[in-house]
Amino acid sequence: MRLNKKSRNIIGITQSVLIFVLVVLVVIMMIQIDRLQGTARVINYAGLVRGATQREVKLEIAGSENDELIEYLDDILSGLKYQDGHYDLVKLHDKEYQNKLQVQIDYWDEIKKEIEAVRSGGYKNTDIVNMSENYFSMADDTVSAAEKYSEKIAIKIRSIEILSALDMMCLVILVVIQTLAAMKMAVQNKLLEQKAYTDSRTGLPNRSSCKEILNNKEIIKEPTACIVFDLNNLKFINDTMGHSAGDQLIVNFAALLRSVLQEKDFVGRYGGDEFMVIIHNTDKSEVHEIIKRIYMEKDRLNSNGNELPIDYACGWAISDDYKDSTIQILFDRADSYMYKNKQLCKEQNMHSFQICGDIPEIFGDIK
Repeated sequence: MRLNKKSRNIIGITQSVLIFVLVVLVVIMMIQIDRLQGTARVINYAGLVRGATQREVKLEIAGSENDELIEYLDDILSGLKYQDGHYDLVKLHDKEYQNKLQVQIDYWDEIKKEIEAVRSGGYKNTDIVNMSENYFSMADDTVSAAEKYSEKIAIKIRSIEILSALDMMCLVILVVIQTLAAMKMAVQNKLLEQKAYTDSRTGLPNRSSCKEILNNKEIIKEPTACIVFDLNNLKFINDTMGHSAGDQLIVNFAALLRSVLQEKDFVGRYGGDEFMVIIHNTDKSEVHEIIKRIYMEKDRLNSNGNELPIDYACGWAISDDYKDSTIQILFDRADSYMYKNKQLCKEQNMHSFQICGDIPEIFGDIK
């Protein structure tokens, strides 16, 4: 899932739009929730007006005047209409509710006039009872209108929640797409990096990988050895048997080295027919043993009728012999000894292997 630049730009723009939309939806939802909370309070106080008015009428009929209750009802109705008073009521922006509330307020003014008539001439000469029943029905209508408005807000909130969920789902999908693309890109980059540092023919670290190790300028702190190998007669095999045979000889020798050396040891193809080995935490006796095992494995393969007999020159160096040495220093010394060994083999026209020691004078047949 590789995304080109245009696709990445489209996804980036889409993400920005989705995030902006999500922020807007969250703000709208917060406003609607605030309105819903205020609506609940309005419904509660509208219901209180309905019951308190009935109580006021009963008190007046019983001859018990209660101006404080009338003021209480006036204050609530004013708060419901104009969002003022002492009860922190909000004004509902709903036409049906406002119309019914206004009818209720107007009728409340008529009831108050009728209460004055009750106080002056008794309730029997008034229509206070019927007016109270009518007012109760009007208050019911107002409460119902407020509840409908509350339901509308609740529906809006649910719709916003759905839209927000879809928006977030789209964002998650885009993030997943980008993550998968990034993961695939990382894998591809890793594969490319491996290819850049791996010899395609032998599977060993290539010259670039070897160079990276050699470029490390840190002083070696633990006993470390470097062994350099150079295949003999590769040019002769290429000229007489073809390059495919020469390639096979290189592959066979790489497999030989890898089979003898441990996994922790570095084995790389430094050049066309040149290989390098780095061994950490070692000593001279172990290096001698490793070189001996390589030689014996080479001899075993050659004795089994190998059509491409393996022959090589070798040189090695160990950090114990050099103060403040680096990998590059060890490689240079080992490479120098390898060429001395190669030259010696040519001079003696030998096919058996000679060891290059840590100083030029040490050459010994390990057979």
